[in-house]
Amino acid sequence: MTVLQNTLYITTPDAYLRLEGDTVCVMVDDIKKLQVPLHHLSSMVLFDHVMLSPALLGRCAEDGRSVIWLTRSGRFSARLEGPTSGNILLRQAQFRAAEDAAQPMEFARAFIAGKLRNSRQLLMRGVRESDDAAEKETLVKTAKHLANQVRKLPMVESFDELLGIEGDAARRYFEALPLVMKPQVRADFPFKGRTRRPPRSRFDALISFLYSLATGDCRAALETVGLDPQMGFFHAVRPGRPALALDLVEEFRSPLADRLALTLVNRAQIQPKHFEEGRRRLRRVAKVCLNYGQRVQKSVFECQVDLALMEALKNELLDIIDDNEDSLRIYRIVEPLKKNLMEFGKFKALNFESTLIV
Repeated sequence: MTVLQNTLYITTPDAYLRLEGDTVCVMVDDIKKLQVPLHHLSSMVLFDHVMLSPALLGRCAEDGRSVIWLTRSGRFSARLEGPTSGNILLRQAQFRAAEDAAQPMEFARAFIAGKLRNSRQLLMRGVRESDDAAEKETLVKTAKHLANQVRKLPMVESFDELLGIEGDAARRYFEALPLVMKPQVRADFPFKGRTRRPPRSRFDALISFLYSLATGDCRAALETVGLDPQMGFFHAVRPGRPALALDLVEEFRSPLADRLALTLVNRAQIQPKHFEEGRRRLRRVAKVCLNYGQRVQKSVFECQVDLALMEALKNELLDIIDDNEDSLRIYRIVEPLKKNLMEFGKFKALNFESTLIV
C-alpha cells in the first residue's frame, strides 16, 4: 500500500533546518519553531534564504527525499536529488516510446484529453455555485466547447493540430475562469488571461506559482518510479527542461492549482495585501522615464518633452502607479522658475520651455 506523505514548506527567511534523531527541526533565531518526523515527509520546499545542516542534506539524499529551493518570488533555483531509482530497462522503454512514430501522439492526446476534461469539470462546478443566469450560460457554453474539443482528439494526426486544439481550449477556459470567482473578490483579482514572465495580475501570479509546485511534484514522482523527467512526449525536449513532468502536470492544472487558487481567493485566505508589487511598479516607472529622459538620482528623472510628449508620459505613469500606495510628482520648469534655477558643473543645455523633473 502506498503511504501518502507530506511536503514541508519553509517560507521564513534565514530559517535553519537541522537533523535531530529521525526528525527535522526548524530553528528561527536559535528558537525551535517546529519539529516534524522525517517519515512523514516526502519533500521539502524552501523559499529565499533557508539553510540546512549537512547532516540533514545527507539524510534526505540517502532516503530519496527531495529538497527544492525557490526564490522569494517562487521561481525555481535548485533541487537536491539522491541516487537514481528505477532500472535502466524502464528508461530504455521510455526512450523507445519517444522515438516511435505513433506512441508520442497517443500519449499527447491522453494528456490533453485529461486536461480538457478536468477544466470542464471545474467550470461545471462554477455553474452549480453561481447565482447569475448570464454567467451560468457562459460557463455552460464554454464547458460544451471543451467537450467538443475532447471529441476531436482521437482524429488528430499532427502535433500542430493538437497544439491548435489545446491553445483554443485554454483561451476559452481562461476567459471563463473569472466567473468562478465570487463577484465581491473580482475587483481585487482581475484576470484577463495568462501572461508569462512575469505574470501581470495577482491571480495569474498565484496560479503560476501553484503550477510550479505541481510540476515539481510531478518531476519527483517520475524520478521515484525511475522515469526520465526530461524525455517528454507533448512538450518539446530541451536541455534542462523537465518535458515529461510538464506533460504530466497538464491534467492536474485545473483540479489542483486552479481549484486551490479559486478557493483561497473566494475564502479571502489570499488577499491583495499578500502580493508585493511595489518594486515591480517602481521598475516600470523608471523604464518609462528613461524612455523620455535621463536619471538624475535613484527616483528623480529629468526629461525634455513637448506638450504632447508630456501628456503621453503622464498617462503612461498614471497607468502604472497605485493611487493608494504610490506618489508621483512632476515639476515643469518654465519662466519664471528658470530665474531661480542654479546649475553647477557640466550640464546639458536645457530648453526650459519643455523640461520636466519627475
